[in-house]
Amino acid sequence: MQSSRYFWEGAKVRLRPFSPDDWREWLDDFSDSRAIWDLEGGAELPKSEAMAKAKYAEWADFGDTSKHVMFAVETLAGELVGGIAMHSRSEKNGTFSFGIRINQKHRRQGYGEDALRLLLRYGFHELRYQKCNSACVERNEGSIRLHRKLGFVDEGRRRRSVYMDGQFHDDLLFGLTREEFDENESQSKGNV
Repeated sequence: MQSSRYFWEGAKVRLRPFSPDDWREWLDDFSDSRAIWDLEGGAELPKSEAMAKAKYAEWADFGDTSKHVMFAVETLAGELVGGIAMHSRSEKNGTFSFGIRINQKHRRQGYGEDALRLLLRYGFHELRYQKCNSACVERNEGSIRLHRKLGFVDEGRRRRSVYMDGQFHDDLLFGLTREEFDENESQSKGNV
């Protein structure tokens, strides 16, 4: 079901642990307020070099995985293009969620889709989760396209639940079961 013999490698990207030095690639992207609003649900305070270094030191080599598992996303040539995390994991319910951020200059090149397929495969086929729950703010068109391309089902809308940039926005809810993921994977393999 995968494009190589290495589990963490897809058609375009490889997932790897963050390293403490990865902060350099991200510092400039911290000034992308639109992306931060869409990902975090609001503006964040400005980031300093010291803050970025501390955050990446915390994430390096998977650090504490009790709340989330953070992966760096790099091209097959080794260029860091973003990050993806698995979080909100419930062994009792068999569910998890994710967060993904592809750096601005690398968006719309299929890196996010490939990274998310790897993370979903890990969640469903290795950790035995049965469903991935997700949400994004209604104006995040890139995230909406990504969810739909990977077969996520629209499950609802939380009206006026996110306040940012001076106004309220709806939160869109998505879900993907293991069976839906497997069906989407088999269809995407047939189209290659």
